[in-house]
Parts: sequence; structure tokens; C-alpha cells
Amino acid sequence: MAVGATILGCLGTGLSASEAAFFRDADPFGFILFARNIENPQQVARLTASLRAAVGRDAPVMVDQEGGRVQRLRAPHWYEWLPPLDQMAATREGAAARAVWLRYRLIAEELRACGIDANCAPTADIACAQTHPFLHNRCFGTDAATVTLAARACAEGLLAGGVLPVMKHLPGHGRASADSHQSLPRVDASRADLLANDFAPFAALADLPMAMTAHIVFTALDADRPATASPLMISLIRQEIGFGGLLMTDDIGMHALTGGFGARAAAALAAGCDLVLHCNGDMAEMQAVAAASGCLTPAATTRAQAALAQRGKPAPIDSTALRAELLTLLHTGG
Repeated sequence: MAVGATILGCLGTGLSASEAAFFRDADPFGFILFARNIENPQQVARLTASLRAAVGRDAPVMVDQEGGRVQRLRAPHWYEWLPPLDQMAATREGAAARAVWLRYRLIAEELRACGIDANCAPTADIACAQTHPFLHNRCFGTDAATVTLAARACAEGLLAGGVLPVMKHLPGHGRASADSHQSLPRVDASRADLLANDFAPFAALADLPMAMTAHIVFTALDADRPATASPLMISLIRQEIGFGGLLMTDDIGMHALTGGFGARAAAALAAGCDLVLHCNGDMAEMQAVAAASGCLTPAATTRAQAALAQRGKPAPIDSTALRAELLTLLHTGG
């Protein structure tokens, strides 16, 4: 699998000739879609087919479809889901795992129907008092056990639906009081506290096929570099947390990172990330990222093949019946 060590986006609802030519040459491992790329199911199916045709293989196409505010496929063509934390609060006692599984099995059905086969979920971060509002209700809970239970159910629901889960944000974004889209968060908790709490859900889910890093400085571990670009933090993710799957960066266009796009990509790969995620579809930026990223390393290739092997063909479901069951598990009934 001598493919590019990148995941890239495109600008619009269809693929331009220049984008198709660039993707053919750059040969990214996969693609990511955003709201700007989405109009209706038929259009998304055409776009995902065009992206795969550009690279001549069944490349993974991913999206952020957590539910709630971070939901790229929306009404009227797709179901409007509660924010994850809100669904957890509305779920009847003892039913959380089943309710989350149902939610993401249904989301997987929606995604697969239009050619999307990877979802940037579950969010395994723990919500707390200082969690920035951009993330807070995207979490599943305020303690490691609850988050682990729900994140596992999310991943299993997606996998049952033939969609690869991408766990985020390793090794834990919950304590960050800044939005990494806008600035670089710094977390000052001790190593022992982080391992016992923030990092614990990720360790419990370390067998998942894919994960995404956090652009956060953990001062007790590496005071100089965000996790995405820190060899110390990537080593911790691999060795102490134990994650053995395919590791991608969060979007390197976020303002938490500084420097040119090629330098950002090179730093992440040198730190030990397998893939560089670039989201906004800007051609000049993508060219710089692709040039700096090169191809997947042999180790990353092995992890990529193992991840893609879990992208199975789902068994048929009765979506109406599953949605009805989900509604019975919620106090609100909707």
C-alpha cells in the first residue's frame, strides 16, 4: 500500500478536474467530507464514487457524524441526532450502552448508503468543569467508566454497520479550557492524574482500528509541543495507553498549530503519527502537505491494512424498528 500518508478534503459538492488530477498524483490514503460537500444522498454518493475513482481504489471516505452540533449530514435528508451528552442524560437507567449502539448503528446505515465508510467518532474525552463549550456536550460523560462504556458501544455500532470508527482525541481533550481550532490549549494536570482519568478510556479502547490525536500541550509530559507533534506523547499513546491502530492527526489547519503546512505535516509524522489530516480543501495547502508527507511507512501500512480489514459488509437491519427501540430507551421519547 504505497499510498500517501494523508487524508484530504475537496472544496465543493463535486470533484473538479484539477482536484481529480491532484488526488490521482498525491494518492491520499483517504478523504474527509464536511458540510460544504453535502447536499443530498444522491449527490454525496456521486462525490464519494468520484473520490475513489480519482485514486483508483476503495479508499476510505470519512466524516464527522457525532450527532448534535457536530453532524455534517443533516435534515431534511438525514436524521437529526441529539448531542451525545444530551442523549446520555435522557437515557433510562441501565440502557446507555444499548441506546448508544442503536444510535451509531443507525448512523452507520445512513453513512454507508451514500458511500461514507469511516466516522470520526467516538469522542472518548471526559467532560469536566473546564471543558471548552466546543467539546463539552460532544462527550459521553463526566467519568472514565461512563465514557468508556458509551464509546465502546459507539464503536461497535459503527463497525456492525460497516463503518470504521475513528476514536478521538488522543490522549484526551477534556481538561482543555481553550478551543484548539482557535488556539493551543495547555493542560497542567500531573502525569499520574492524567493516566488514571483522562487517558483511561483510550487505554480501555486501545484495540480500536483508528484514532485521532489532540493538538494539546500536556505540560507534565512535554511542555514544549502539542501531542500531535510530540514524540514523547506519541510514544505514550503507543506504549502506555497501548493504542496499536492507525493514528491520524486532528486537522493540521487548526490554529493550535503554527508554521507552514509542510512543516506541520512533517513534525506530526516525525513524532510518530501515521497520517496527516488536512480538511479545508485549499489546493496550495494540500500540495504542501502531500509533498511533506510522502507515503505511508511500512509500519503504518500494516496498521492501515488491519484497519481496512475491519470495514466489513453489514448485515441488513430494520431501521424503523431500531429507531423505535431507541426512542423507548429515552425518557423524552424523542
